[in-house]
Amino acid sequence: MLDGLQKRLASALKKIRGVTRLSEADVDAVLGEVRTGFLEADVHFRVTKDFLARVRERCLRGEVVSSLSPEQHIVKILSEELAQILGGESRELDLASAPPVVILMVGLQGSGKTTSSAKLARLLKSKGRRPALVSVDVQRPAAMEQLRALGTREDVPVLDSSPTQKPIDIAREALKSANNKNCDTLIVDTAGRLQVDAALMQELKELRDLLKPKETLLVIDAMMGQQAVEVAEGFDREIGLSGAILSKLDGDARGGAALSLVAVTGKPIKFIGTGERPTDFEVFHPDRIASRLLDMGDFMSLLEKAQEVISEDDAVKAGEKLLKADFSFEDFLDQMKMISKMGSFGGLLKMLPGMGALKDQLEQVDTDKEMKRVEAMIQSMTHQERRNPDVLNGGRKARIAKGSGMAVSEVNSFVKRFLDARKMMRQMGKMGGLMKGLGKMGTGANASAPNAASAGTAWAQNPGLPFGRRSGGKGFGRKF
Repeated sequence: MLDGLQKRLASALKKIRGVTRLSEADVDAVLGEVRTGFLEADVHFRVTKDFLARVRERCLRGEVVSSLSPEQHIVKILSEELAQILGGESRELDLASAPPVVILMVGLQGSGKTTSSAKLARLLKSKGRRPALVSVDVQRPAAMEQLRALGTREDVPVLDSSPTQKPIDIAREALKSANNKNCDTLIVDTAGRLQVDAALMQELKELRDLLKPKETLLVIDAMMGQQAVEVAEGFDREIGLSGAILSKLDGDARGGAALSLVAVTGKPIKFIGTGERPTDFEVFHPDRIASRLLDMGDFMSLLEKAQEVISEDDAVKAGEKLLKADFSFEDFLDQMKMISKMGSFGGLLKMLPGMGALKDQLEQVDTDKEMKRVEAMIQSMTHQERRNPDVLNGGRKARIAKGSGMAVSEVNSFVKRFLDARKMMRQMGKMGGLMKGLGKMGTGANASAPNAASAGTAWAQNPGLPFGRRSGGKGFGRKF
């Protein structure tokens, strides 16, 4: 997500590393790099100009906190200004209405409306709501089948619709059906076009007037760049928008729409799609995105993901086993499965501070594929071997290699690294602090913050776990 801009910001801050006092030339050197990063990310030129002017004015105003270095001072200003142009604060959906509350999903063809609709339904269901889905896209019959398949996967009811019906008739019947099924939220996936046109807008106006949606969300493709602003302005002018969902942020290094949309249109981004998994869908927090851009990590989002899949008892038990070095292959497999539920391993790593420097190494390795390889080796072991790795000898390793389709050398390498890591865990109280931190997370932001810091310290200082590093400490790879 915005990887190119993240690199530019890191490069900009290097220019003042070690500087004891900021000069005007220092500030201009930093902002020159930031300007290049914004333009490469396809941020709207008006947003870029205003942002640079505000940052420059604040940097030269002389409001330097004595406890901060010049670099920290600029990071603080950049973080605050980035969060500001991203919207300042997260905006929740307005669901305070008599059920079923209607959420109208609009956007151009191929923007990701259908996938985002299913992901939003999943998220709302996890929060205790009873959503239903319906497609009124008669222009693309496959959209109805796609939504039905996605809804079935997430165990969310998908209301009946047919390409032979009119969109307005489908919507009218869907309202009645949602009421009958006791659904409190109706997410309506609408048709799209290759561009904004009169026919599409007329159809959406009719749906809006009938359904009276509490939320009209524009699904916008991050790869659109500056065109995203024009599209958003067109939809808002014709039908009125309450916010946006930025999709496919994982598929484009630019993603400048995130920095342009709010500042130019005044419409908040409420969610972002960061991958193909159902879990790759997040509430948009401007301050957290700003933190990620500055490579300072995003512990709160990481801990919220962990909170969804890791219970307090499981976290504490895992921490105790780690501290006692009583960690078996079965425990390792359980941890891997919990991590996979949180999202892609590479995506989780990027939420840790300083991981931007390892981005190129992470991209060279399909971490999800590597987890499957490790799982195949562990599943090829007997129960005794999983619980007691010390019994593994040459013959057993050869059988495991054959059963998992790996080379014996790969099994040897993985087992060695596992045993080395287990031995090292005796001296790693910080890792135990991480697991306890995950287990004792509070429900609010303030309650979670101290544990976020302790958890982050352990993860940042031991980024190789659970996979380890290649010999010589050079990055991630298949040689476990």
